[in-house]
Amino acid sequence: MVGPESEKTASVRHGARMFIVSAALRVPVYTIVLRKGYGLGAQAMASGGFHSTAMTISWPSGEFGGMGLEGAVKLAYRKELEAIPDPVERDELYARKVAQLYDVGRATAVAQYLEIDAVIDPADTRAWLMRGLKMRPPGRGHTQARRYIDTW
Repeated sequence: MVGPESEKTASVRHGARMFIVSAALRVPVYTIVLRKGYGLGAQAMASGGFHSTAMTISWPSGEFGGMGLEGAVKLAYRKELEAIPDPVERDELYARKVAQLYDVGRATAVAQYLEIDAVIDPADTRAWLMRGLKMRPPGRGHTQARRYIDTW
């Protein structure tokens, strides 16, 4: 969340802990997106970003974006939408822009741009995780995390 109320609770600062701790991990991180991979929350859960993990895969139902797609359209096209006096025409433009973001945010579209490693059949999830564990380089222990400075 963003805005004055969110700033009072320091949610971004608290959330930054996930990035800092994830960067210090010495265990491999595997990300599987089942539904929505949006914004900082998705990045934090993926150890800082989809390229930071040992493997990032998605089910076909996966969606990706810098933030919730409806909110992104409202934010990015606010002036353009406000400039349209006819509410029906405004709603049509809004719906078109949201549809465009959903189209480019589909898991298969994101995989085409190499932002994630693969789009998989949900029934193959366990096999993909086993494959990821087997491709882990030898000698990289799971024992000790690197030191980090707390963000608070």
